[in-house]
Amino acid sequence: QVQLVESGGGWVQAGGSLRLSCAPSGSIRSPNTMAWFRQPPGKQRELVASIATGNMTNYADSVKGRFTISGDNAKRTVYLQMNSLKPADTAVYYCYIHTIYNLRSRDYWGQGIQVTVSS
Repeated sequence: QVQLVESGGGWVQAGGSLRLSCAPSGSIRSPNTMAWFRQPPGKQRELVASIATGNMTNYADSVKGRFTISGDNAKRTVYLQMNSLKPADTAVYYCYIHTIYNLRSRDYWGQGIQVTVSS
């Protein structure tokens, strides 16, 4: 079973930057939508940013102007550039890819990667 593999997480001081990457462990169809979610400690998972066909992007209000999502459809890879990080950004980050082929829809998730921002 193909899974998504995240990298680039870790610890950073407030105001710093991190870049998350996510790629599938095997072959998948061309993505229709790619996204990053996060789950802060003790809270529910929330959408951080998404990018859809035509490079249409969407961001949570809390990260607008600080985070940038980008994707490489040929490599089936999605990135999240995170700047001006705040302690409130501390969470486990999950990548997500949605594909549609011959009317068949599939969802792929990563295992999650920890991002910790200290004050």
